[in-house]
Amino acid sequence: MKNSIAQFFLNALLSILIVAAGLALYDRTVIRAALVIGMVDVAEVYRAKEAEFTQILTRTTLEEDRQKALLMARAFAQRLPVALEELPRDCNCLVVLKSAIAGPTPHTVDLTPLLRRKVNAP
Repeated sequence: MKNSIAQFFLNALLSILIVAAGLALYDRTVIRAALVIGMVDVAEVYRAKEAEFTQILTRTTLEEDRQKALLMARAFAQRLPVALEELPRDCNCLVVLKSAIAGPTPHTVDLTPLLRRKVNAP
């Protein structure tokens, strides 16, 4: 009798530990990952690239340099939407515009530097 009660409590304790470990793992890998929100300031990246184009165009009078600047602008316009589509996969999170965030939280990640690297913006 005593042995069966001890066996019951041992089984119950082991079951509780396994369930607790499973819940902790689920919390870390699924729940907390879903709470992360990536924010990106597209306007800031766009303004920086626009300033770079403007500087190149106003600094030179050569047609060749102007064509290079226009090619840069075209390449940026093509890379920006692709980079924005890649951001949620890169961070494995929801990505929203920075202007849509009322205030940063511990679960908010600024992805603007990553976007800049993707589109080669200054």
